[in-house]
Amino acid sequence: MSWNYFILFAAVATIGWITGAIAAWKGNRRTTYISTLAGLAVFFSYILTMWITLERPPLRTMGETRLWYSFFLPFAGLMIYSRWHYKWILSFSTLLAVIFIVINILRPEIHSKTLMPALQSPWFAPHVIVYMFAYALLGAATVMAVYLLFFKKGSPTVHEMEISDNLVYVGLSFLTIGMLFGALWAKEAWGHYWAWDPKETWAAATWLGYLAYIHYRLNNRKNVRIALWGLIGCFLLLQMCWWGVNYLPAAQGVSIHTYNVG
Repeated sequence: MSWNYFILFAAVATIGWITGAIAAWKGNRRTTYISTLAGLAVFFSYILTMWITLERPPLRTMGETRLWYSFFLPFAGLMIYSRWHYKWILSFSTLLAVIFIVINILRPEIHSKTLMPALQSPWFAPHVIVYMFAYALLGAATVMAVYLLFFKKGSPTVHEMEISDNLVYVGLSFLTIGMLFGALWAKEAWGHYWAWDPKETWAAATWLGYLAYIHYRLNNRKNVRIALWGLIGCFLLLQMCWWGVNYLPAAQGVSIHTYNVG
């Protein structure tokens, strides 16, 4: 499967997600599920065929990780819609997924079958996939924070804040699992669990940021706007951890994670 086919799969998947989002606004739950799941199936089929073609998990470059993020965003949106029936969440998650799809279309990459020795580990795929799922959930929590801060009329309700909190709880859980997988991978590849590499440092800062958000919410339920702004700040840390750190001078020639620059 060539990268040139990506736009076709992405277009079909996007049509499914947009149809599902429109159906959600109209209250047609059956069409919402069928269309969104169909779009997810089409998009995942491309990821799977790329996996087979490359003979490795498509997780090495930034473009490949954006594939997973584009997949997990509508998936997380559908989970939230199914649990809390928010009509707008699928529209926001689809919009974010399309943004990452467009970035991949405008910035195509050469996808080699080869993997450097450090990536030839059974921990490689679960570490990155779990991380991408955590990023999608925490991204959905950020979407919720933006909605409550800038679009919703009136103060956030307790129920709405609980949705943000639950997304962070689950997202941080998967983030922790991803970090543990990464530590086991590092031990296997480099002989140590943690080395304060620039990427690892920002990962720790991100993890501590979301942990601070949880502690703040548990001890201060009234100042919700501060909490929501904090959630946005945590997402900025996450972006630095994901791709921003690759462009820091301190990471050039030092970070063992710079092979992910796309």
